[in-house]
Order: sequence, then C-alpha cells, then structure tokens
Amino acid sequence: MNKVIKLLALALLVIITIKGCYMIGKNSEENSSKYTTEVWADEFDYAGLPDSTKWSYDVGDGCPDNCGWGNNELEYYTEARPKNARVEDGKLIIQLHKESFGSREYTSARLTTKGKGDWKYGRFEIRAKLPSGLGTWPALWMLPTDWKYGGWPESGEIDIIEKVGYSPDTVVAAAHTGAYNHGIGTHKNAYHKVADNDEAFHTYVLEWEEDEYRVYTDDELFFTFRNENKTTSEWPFNQRFHLLLNIAFGGNWGGKMGIDDASLPATMEIDYVRVFQ
Repeated sequence: MNKVIKLLALALLVIITIKGCYMIGKNSEENSSKYTTEVWADEFDYAGLPDSTKWSYDVGDGCPDNCGWGNNELEYYTEARPKNARVEDGKLIIQLHKESFGSREYTSARLTTKGKGDWKYGRFEIRAKLPSGLGTWPALWMLPTDWKYGGWPESGEIDIIEKVGYSPDTVVAAAHTGAYNHGIGTHKNAYHKVADNDEAFHTYVLEWEEDEYRVYTDDELFFTFRNENKTTSEWPFNQRFHLLLNIAFGGNWGGKMGIDDASLPATMEIDYVRVFQ
C-alpha cells in the first residue's frame, strides 16, 4: 500500500511539474501579445551615420578610470566614424577593425540610447546578424541611466544577448546585480544554441516587467530572471535603463581562448530595434 501511495504521489508531482512548465510557456505567449504600443524604434531606413536623435556613442578605451571597459578589452570605441558605425542598405553596420587608433590597436563602436531612449519595463526587439571570429565579443544589452543604487553592479546590467567568438554557435543572456554578478561568480545566465547566428538574422527579445524579465530568440524563451522581492541587491531593475550595441575584442571573456586578427574586420548587422510598452 505504501508503495502504491508513493507511486501515486510521484505521478501527481510529474503532472504538476508538466502543468507548471506549460503555464510558464503559455503565460509567455500571453505576455508577448500585451505589448501593443511602439514607443521607440529605428528601422534604419536611411543612409549615413546612425540617427543622432536616437543614438550616441561611448568613446575611447575606458581609461584612466576603467581601462579596457572593466574587462581588459582591446578596442577603442570611435565616435561618428562611418568605418565603425554606419547605416546602409537598410541595416546598421557596426564593424571591428585592426588598426592603430588612440591608445589601441583595434577600433569598434559602442552605440547607446542613453538620454534619447530610456525605459522602465517593456518589450525590446533587436533583429541582428552577429559577427564571428576568435576574440570577438558582440553584445546587445542595457545599463541603468541614473545608477540609482550605486556603481556597477549595484544598479544592475541586463545582457539581452552576448556571444564570444570561441563559441560561435551559442548566444548568452545574463543578469548582473549586487548579489548576482560575474565579479563574484554568482551571475545568472543561460546559453542557447543558434547555429547560424553569423549567417542569418534572428530576433532577440527582452520582456521586462515588475516581477521578472525574460529573454527569447525568435520567440523561443530561454532565460528568465525573477524578482525575489528582497532588496535592490537582488533586483535593481525598477529604474530606467537604456540600450547599448557594440562589438568588443579580446578581454577577460572574449579573449579567454585567444584572439585572431585574421578574422577581422568583424561585422554586426542590425535590421531594426523596436521598443514596445
């Protein structure tokens, strides 16, 4: 009799687990459909430099206070330089080059919407083709606009998609906070196979709400970070954030397996960026 009861209990647990997983998926679809108002977008339906009413640049190498942008990266980010960032054929092109510039031997661009696009919650869609090459480190991500709870990582960081060149068929989503960050090895992340991410465009999506945020590739949910309702050290994501798009080179993660100059120039193409609330 005890064995029968245990088997019934196990069966009930399996049913509850399956139902719970189904509901997570179902709720994700329902949540996606509620973002009906487009509040910001760049369709890149023009040519030349990125629209200055929507995009600014982080410039330099982070020195002297944050050399290598905190990750020992090798690139120098330029400003309003078509070689590194331009719009052509309906796409935003960000390119990483091997060339001496400033204090570095590589150039790239890091575009930001800070002060021109800042949001608290919403659905963020970026359709992109990612670069390849050993040492490359493209990222589609968000940082706090006001740094309400202090410097990094206390005010948070949302990595919608990152990729490192030594793992070419995989994209990564991550959360960084005071309690959960790579500096102390507690960061929360998820890896997702997208085998042709450097050959085809895919839509990378963040849905950010008061109680959690979710990351999708082509509407496939693969990462959820939840509000534990503790302190801002666990959940600082109740303030304005802005978008960043860039290609880094080398660094603690991107250069972990070395770099390959022969893979340059490396190109990231963005078909569109759309924000819904």
